[in-house]
Amino acid sequence: MEIYRAVEELPPARIWDGVLARALHADRVTIGFVDIEPNVQVPEHRHENEQVGFTLRGSITMVIDGKTQLITPGKTYRIASNVPHAGTAGSEGVTVVDVFAPVREDWKKAPTMKPSPGRWP
Repeated sequence: MEIYRAVEELPPARIWDGVLARALHADRVTIGFVDIEPNVQVPEHRHENEQVGFTLRGSITMVIDGKTQLITPGKTYRIASNVPHAGTAGSEGVTVVDVFAPVREDWKKAPTMKPSPGRWP
């Protein structure tokens, strides 16, 4: 396993239409640098993984366990295991950083594209 990598070297995976994640997997956690296109809706879903995250640029309206909140740069969120959640990117799109425990094994299997810079930095 490499110790150091630039985010732009991580191959992006299409998680949903308009949602690209650059994932860095460790032994027990996954960190995702996720770019979501303007106004794209991430459908309600749930997973075993606990998830914490924050917004780097843009905004996203999150619905977590039925509670809605606008998340702008520097704001955080926490999603417990198997809690339903969804989101809608703002008109300028959004970049979030998500940390998952345990590792997102499903993201490891997602088809990836050639590494490229994301929308951040």
